[in-house]
This record gives sequence, C-alpha cells and structure tokens, in this order.
Amino acid sequence: MMQRYLNRLKKSKAKAFTLIEMLVVLLIISVLLLLFVPNLAKQKDNVKNTGGSAVVKVVDSQAELYELNHTDKATLSKLVSNGDITQKQADSYNDYYKKHQESRNVQN
Repeated sequence: MMQRYLNRLKKSKAKAFTLIEMLVVLLIISVLLLLFVPNLAKQKDNVKNTGGSAVVKVVDSQAELYELNHTDKATLSKLVSNGDITQKQADSYNDYYKKHQESRNVQN
C-alpha cells in the first residue's frame, strides 16, 4: 500500500515556478525599481519647491496686511510675534531664500 502511494507521488508532476523563472521576475522588478525610484526623488524636490513658493506668497501677503494695519515695516519676527504667521512658516521662508537668490520682500 505504501509502495503504491510512493509510486503515485513519483509519477505526478507538481506544477511550480523554476528557479530561472523566479530570477527573471526578480530582474524585471529590479529594473522597474531602478527606473522609478530616482524619478520619485526628483518629484519630492519639486513638491518642496512648490510648497516653499506657496509659503513665500503667504508671508508676502501677510506682510502687506501688516503694513496696511501698522505704520512700520513688516519683518518676519514681527509677523511671528503678532501671530500672522507661524515660526515654521518663517523658517520655510528663510530656507526658500537660502536656495533661491532672489530679492526678499520681508526681512528677518
């Protein structure tokens, strides 16, 4: 009985992936990762630049509002202490102008 069962197991072929098929799949996945990962890093930088320019617009508009309501010139420290912008926005504003050598509308 046991011999018959072993013979039946030897005759039946198990369907499975071969080692070469697995290596081909891993190679394809690796190539796709090599193509997409650098592109994602570039997109992250683009998102940071877009966010930085949005913060610049917010700070500039808050500075204009400050100057309309007060007699003195707006600075980042005055805007933060007045509650018009957050410290994080001020830091982001400074970081943006460290990377971009443009003229600033609002000084520290």
